[in-house]
Amino acid sequence: MRYLSLGFILVSAGCPKDGGVSAPGPEELGQPEAPSVALIPRAALFGNATRASPRISPDGSQLGFLAPVDGVQNVWLGPVGDLAAAKPITDDSGRGIRAWSFLHDGEHLIYIQDESGDENWRIHAVGLTSGEDRVLTPEQPGVTARILGLSPDRPGEILVGLNDRDPQFHDVYLLDVASGELELVLQNDAYVSFVADDELNVRIASKQTPEGGKTLEIRDGDKFELLATFDQADSLTSGPISVTDTHVLLRDSRGRDTSALVSLELETGELSVLAASDVADVSDVLISEITDEVLAYSVDHLRPEWTALDEVFAEDLAAISAAGRGSFSAVSTTADEQLWVWQFTPDDAPTSYVLYDRASKAVTPLFSSRPELADAPLVPMHPVVIPARDGLELVSYLTLPEGADDDGDGRPEVAVPMVLLVHGGPWARDRFGYHPHHQLLANRGYAVLSVNFRGSTGFGKEFINAADLQWGAQMHDDLLDAVQWAVDQGVTQPDKVAIVGGSYGGYATLVGLTFTPQTFACGVDIVGPSNLLTLLETIPPYWKPMLELFATRVGDPRTEEGRALLWERSPLSRVEAIERPLLIAQGANDPRVKQAESDQIVEAMQQKGIPVTYALFPDEGHGFARPENNIAFWGVAESFLSGCLGGRAQPMASTPEETALLKQSSLQVPVGVEHVPGLAAALAEARPAAPAGGDDDGAGDGAGDGAPAGGDGAGDGAPAPTEP
Repeated sequence: MRYLSLGFILVSAGCPKDGGVSAPGPEELGQPEAPSVALIPRAALFGNATRASPRISPDGSQLGFLAPVDGVQNVWLGPVGDLAAAKPITDDSGRGIRAWSFLHDGEHLIYIQDESGDENWRIHAVGLTSGEDRVLTPEQPGVTARILGLSPDRPGEILVGLNDRDPQFHDVYLLDVASGELELVLQNDAYVSFVADDELNVRIASKQTPEGGKTLEIRDGDKFELLATFDQADSLTSGPISVTDTHVLLRDSRGRDTSALVSLELETGELSVLAASDVADVSDVLISEITDEVLAYSVDHLRPEWTALDEVFAEDLAAISAAGRGSFSAVSTTADEQLWVWQFTPDDAPTSYVLYDRASKAVTPLFSSRPELADAPLVPMHPVVIPARDGLELVSYLTLPEGADDDGDGRPEVAVPMVLLVHGGPWARDRFGYHPHHQLLANRGYAVLSVNFRGSTGFGKEFINAADLQWGAQMHDDLLDAVQWAVDQGVTQPDKVAIVGGSYGGYATLVGLTFTPQTFACGVDIVGPSNLLTLLETIPPYWKPMLELFATRVGDPRTEEGRALLWERSPLSRVEAIERPLLIAQGANDPRVKQAESDQIVEAMQQKGIPVTYALFPDEGHGFARPENNIAFWGVAESFLSGCLGGRAQPMASTPEETALLKQSSLQVPVGVEHVPGLAAALAEARPAAPAGGDDDGAGDGAGDGAPAGGDGAGDGAPAPTEP
């Protein structure tokens, strides 16, 4: 996050058919007394980063970064050697800027923005001298822009995709930033992705096959010819990276399990393996824009590890590695590739940034994204490998509360309540490093376990393909096996585990409380689908060309057999089984998991007499961008978990600052505010005029939301609006 129309949170006090059970208190759970560790304020974890996403200008004279202006993230610019002199150059007053870059012309920066989380991305350009902000792509409803290519060889232009003609397919345009003119390059009626060369010529196009695989085609003039075919088994672990006049760089798992870095010579068709690992896929690849050569690549199994392919760059990697702590990756470089910005992400500290000079090998610290956490009681993350019942290895990450692990062996001295934090995707993964949700929950007294269940990316095609048609089945078994491992290892006890997740992780939460209703003490579902049939019937139009991906891996809604499977694996089909407290969060502008996914399960629970709290964020989507909403939601979530598992919670209106943030959030709770301890009082404090069941002006009485995601929320990395 790679990662939004009104948003909701549901809290269910969960009752069985015999009349219900309430959430157990700490004394019922036998919760040990919390250690005297300072509570980390939610605002310090989920508020705007103080500074983030630095980029160095092509000529090396300026450094830009994201920082708040009146509480909203904007781009600031200043001299490289004097960041104190930086001033804001953008003036976003809404959701804040999350992804931006200098243009190669040295005269503009660009960023993308949507409206209230609808993912109809528009590309903005800002003049570095004038400060003029122009929207360069259509603002009409339903049109979403993709940036397909930038190149120093075409410094004032951008290759963009627009679905303004056909909502399902993105036509390709060359955008002149100075004039704003769009020139049609390719009318698209078949392809789902493109790769351009240094001249911004479309050279590679990819489309789905009826069997769930994909083909790559090479463009010569106006004609495309078949270049490569990946069957369904290789489709998620193979694909193009870059193209030149002589070769194509690929990730390729054909004939092997893990994805290798491969060069395909265009003249001869010869394949050369440049890099590979037996334990994990090649992940990040660093390519020189000057020579088009691969400088280095990384493989991420338990932790990411970089390897240089260029002898000179090997010395650079060594110098950078020695200068910081934790995982590191390149963020930005000058046109001559002599000055670089790198980021370091330890597990027990927020992301920090450095400037690296290749000539002198000097590393200059720039800033920490969240200096207010410098003295906070952040705790380490422990990589663990958990065996699944069928022998698959589940790379996982465990974080323990401060003071729980006196001997530092990665296991608590006494079992503690645990949160199973499930990632989204499902074609994504959890990684080692700073994770604000791990830190929040550990600080409140919980062990936190994130599991790369089958279907997660990065561990080879067999691991991904083991999840085909296994939503709510073997994918859920992996989570159950992880919980049993934690019990066997003395991390937690069977009746003290909550399940929490966003997107697919939200679905996993609903599965946990409907398919295995007595396994988890409670659950928090964030933007998770409740009905796989309606999920696939309402995907964004630009995802429909990828329907075979969903049909072969989730279930085929076009066949009777497929529809039966999808309904069987839908939590909505088993609502009556819910016995434990449940909190659901949903962004109402979410184009991926529509608001109806929450509406229908809340309605079903009400019809069956199952207590439910439903909270709404009218200005959010698939995940929650506004810090006020993120902070408010996690205030609701930690109070909810405290009532269920007995951990600590920072009261939602404990300070004037917290009260102000809650008031600024768009949280609404039209039903069931009474099921979250302290929520009604906090809302009354923040919004004394709002009626108990919500109001007509959108203020409501609810809570905000933020989907769990890795990183520190600093804003690095462009949103990936096209990825399922």
